[in-house]
Amino acid sequence: MPTSALVLETSWAPAADDRALAYTLKLTNTTKTPLSNFHLYVSGPGRIDPGAEIDGGSLGTRLSNFSELLPPEGFVLEPGATWTVSVHGLSWAFQHWTDGARGAYLVLADGGTLPVRAGQTLMVGGNAPLKRGVAPYPVPANPPASISVIPWPQHVALSSRGAAPIGLTLVAEGAEPAAAADAFTRLVNDLFAVEGIVRPASEGGLPVHLWLKDGLAEEAYEIAFKADAISVAASTRTGLFYGLVTLGQIWRGARQFPESYSFPVEGTITDAPAMGWRGLHLDVARQFYGEAEIRKLMSILAWNKMNRFHWHLSDDESWRVEIDAYPALTEIGAWRGHGLPLPPLLGSGPERTGGFYTKAAVRGIVAHAKDFGIEILPEIDIPGHCFAMLTAIPELRDPAEQGSYYSVQGFPDNCINPAREKTYEVLETIFKELIDLFPFKTIHVGADEVPLGAWSGSPEALAKLRELSGDEMAEAHARRLNVITNTHGADAIDGSGAAVLQSVFLERVQKFLASRGCVTGGWEEAAHGNVIDKATTYLCGWRDTKVSAALAGEGYSMVVCPGQAYYLDMSNSPDWDEPGASWAGWSAPEMTYAFDPVAGWSDAQKEKLRGVQACIWSEAMMDRAVFDRLVFPRLSAIAETGWTAHDRKSWPRFKAAAGLMPILYGFREE
Repeated sequence: MPTSALVLETSWAPAADDRALAYTLKLTNTTKTPLSNFHLYVSGPGRIDPGAEIDGGSLGTRLSNFSELLPPEGFVLEPGATWTVSVHGLSWAFQHWTDGARGAYLVLADGGTLPVRAGQTLMVGGNAPLKRGVAPYPVPANPPASISVIPWPQHVALSSRGAAPIGLTLVAEGAEPAAAADAFTRLVNDLFAVEGIVRPASEGGLPVHLWLKDGLAEEAYEIAFKADAISVAASTRTGLFYGLVTLGQIWRGARQFPESYSFPVEGTITDAPAMGWRGLHLDVARQFYGEAEIRKLMSILAWNKMNRFHWHLSDDESWRVEIDAYPALTEIGAWRGHGLPLPPLLGSGPERTGGFYTKAAVRGIVAHAKDFGIEILPEIDIPGHCFAMLTAIPELRDPAEQGSYYSVQGFPDNCINPAREKTYEVLETIFKELIDLFPFKTIHVGADEVPLGAWSGSPEALAKLRELSGDEMAEAHARRLNVITNTHGADAIDGSGAAVLQSVFLERVQKFLASRGCVTGGWEEAAHGNVIDKATTYLCGWRDTKVSAALAGEGYSMVVCPGQAYYLDMSNSPDWDEPGASWAGWSAPEMTYAFDPVAGWSDAQKEKLRGVQACIWSEAMMDRAVFDRLVFPRLSAIAETGWTAHDRKSWPRFKAAAGLMPILYGFREE
C-alpha cells in the first residue's frame, strides 16, 4: 500500500452568464504506485448537493459536509497523473476560502486508507493572499484617550498623569478582597506571565489597597489614584476584581507604550456595566477545544469583563460532556473517524479524532471561571441537532419510524422524538447530572432549526399530533414524509405539526428544569407555540434585532446575539481571501462595534433585555489562526457594547487600544 500523502487541490468558480458554478477537485497521485478501485472522501464547511451534476466522477454517500466521490468504473490514477472532478451543485455557493474541503483521504480496495493533503480552496480569477491571524491594530502615537481600557469605564476623572510604576502590590484585608487579589494575580500570570503586573513590595510595586464599600452595585467599582498608592473599592469580590482588571489594562498600556499612554497619578474612575449579561457562546461540537483552551478563553473573557459562558456541548456532529448514566454518549458521540459511527466531518481525516470533557474537568473549569466573575451555562441542543445523540442512544427513535427528513445542515432524521417516554427519561437523567455540574442552574436547550418534516414518518409522533391538534393536522404532517424541505435555509415551522410537537416537548422539559430550580434558555425558536413559562425562561435572539424586539414585546426575556453582527464565525468582509462564513452577512470589527443591539426598541421592550452575547460557531475553526482572525477584536467590541453606555463609546479610542487585548492562540496576520 502507498504510504505518502496524495495532494488535493480545490478551486471555486462562481456561476456566470456563460457557465454554471464549479467546485473543482484535482487529486494528484504523488506516489509511485498506480491507484485503482479507490474512493475519495472530503469534508469541510461546504456541502455538495445530493442532486449535483458531477463531471469526472459521481457522488456516493453523503452526510452533511462529508462526501464520497467515486471515479469512473475501471479508472486508474497513474503515478504523477491527476484526477479532476467538477461539482455543479452545492447546498450554498461558496463565499470564502474556508468553505471548501479542509480534509480528505482515500479508501483503497483492501479497505485501507491513504492520507490526502488538502490545500486551501482558491477562487478562479482571485489572487489575493489568503488571510489568517488577527489583523494588526497598531497603537497610535497620539491615541484619543490617555489611558488604555476596554471596555471603557462609565466615568473617568483624571487630573494628573505620569509613568507607569514597575508593578502593582496588592494589599487586601479580609476574605473577599484577598480572594479578588488572588484571582487577579492568577489571571495576569495566565495572560501576561513575564510582565510582572503584580509584584511584591520588595520589588518596588505601587501599593493597591482593596476594600469593601457598601452601596455599590454588584459589579461596580471605584478606583482612586494618588502618587504613592491606589485604592480600589467595591461591594463584592467581582467588583474588586473588575477594578483590578481596569487597573491592569491601564498599567499595560502605559508600560508598553509610554509614548502613547500614561499612568494616572491623581483622579478617580467610577464604573458599572450597562448590561447584566455579557456573554460568549462557544460551539465545541463541530470542533473540539481542550480543557487548556477553555481555561485560557475564560481568562480572556475576564480581561474583557464578560460574565457569561454559554457552552454548546452537543450537536449533530458530536456529544462533548461525560454523562455517567449514558457512557455511549461520549464513547460513540465524542469521536469521528473512518469506520466509526460518526464519520470524519468538517476537515478531519480518517483517524479517530475528537474528545469530551470529564466531570472533573468541567468542575475545574466552572470553578476557575467563577473566580473570574464568569457563570457557565451548558447547552444540550434538543429536540433537533441530535444526530450524534441518536447514534449513541438509538432507543430514542420510534422503532416504527419510516422515511427521512433532513436538517438545514444535511443531517437525516436528527430530532429526538417528543412522543416517546424514553425521550424524557433520558433527558431528565442527563439534566440531573448537568445541574450537579453547573451551579449557575441555567440550562440552555437549543430548540433551533427543527425541520418542517420532523417526525412525519413516526407513528408515535403522528398519534400524539392527532391527539393534540386533530386528524387534519396529523394527516397534513404525514404528507411531509420524504419531502426534502431543508436545503438552502432553515425551515419556517410556525403553525406546522413539527412546531406543535416541539412546543409540547419544550413545555415538558422546561417544567422539569423549573422543578429543579433552573432557568431554561433557548434560541428564539423556543417561542413556537408560546407555551413556555416566560418567568423562568430566556431566549437568544439570533436572526435580527426586530425579531428580538418582537419577542421582548411578547414578554420574553432576551439575550441579543444577531447573526449579522454578533456571530463571530461570520467573515470580516465579503472578500474571498477572508475566512469564515457569510450566510448571515459579514461584519468588519468597526461594524460590530457600532452595531446597536436595541435600535428601535421601545422602553417596554428594553425592560426585557438581559444583555448581549457573541457567538462562535466552529465549522471553520479547525485552523486556529482562523479562530484568532474571526474572534479578535470583535469579541472586545461586543464586550464594550455590553458594558459601556452607548454615548461613551468611541471607535477611534477603541481601535487605538484593541491591539493591547489578549488573543487566544497568538496568530497574527503575516
